[in-house]
Amino acid sequence: MLYIAETFPHWIRSFFKSISHSLAHTFMTTLIIILVLLVVMVGFIVAIYNRLVALRNRFKNAFAQIDVQLKRRYDLIPNLVETAKGYMKHERGTLEAVIQARNQAQQVEKEVAREPGDPESMKKLAGAEQGLSGALGRLFALSENYPDLKANQNMMQLSEELSSTENKIAFARQSFNDAVMTYNTAREKFPNILFANMFGFSPAQLFEIETTEERQAPDVSF
Repeated sequence: MLYIAETFPHWIRSFFKSISHSLAHTFMTTLIIILVLLVVMVGFIVAIYNRLVALRNRFKNAFAQIDVQLKRRYDLIPNLVETAKGYMKHERGTLEAVIQARNQAQQVEKEVAREPGDPESMKKLAGAEQGLSGALGRLFALSENYPDLKANQNMMQLSEELSSTENKIAFARQSFNDAVMTYNTAREKFPNILFANMFGFSPAQLFEIETTEERQAPDVSF
């Protein structure tokens, strides 16, 4: 074959050699372009992933601030009920309802703290907190009939601490909701949405307040 090829005229051999060089050059150029595109695409996907991770961590950290204040609230309530018990002997049902609502909310909050933003858990927490606020509201409404309880120094101090905690919870909840909105918006944008589900970035649920009663913190003034 080599002998036959050598019998070809010089211009034919040069022609095929130039084609061979051209094809090799085109192949290498195409390969380089493909590799560059792959690197750019991988870098783009990594950037999307890292941004979603950062935003998810931000709303989880925001919930950690809610967690601190809710635990403080749960710690205050038994002391408040214990103080009220000495004066409200005929309101046992109301006092027990407060403790029961507190225990239920505390249990739900522990579940949510493991996976903040989970839709079902966040809805359960909102419902439990609404129930607790309602029970506290009834307790404070009844306390108006007990002047000696209202004048109790320990009750006044607990009331003030609880009121301050309620305000901190409201502030922390707003920060959490802002962080969730930022995360959800980034997640739903194109092309982020193409990779979000693939990498396990599920939508996060706001800590929503759905009713007028739930929007209002219980009146804890004495």
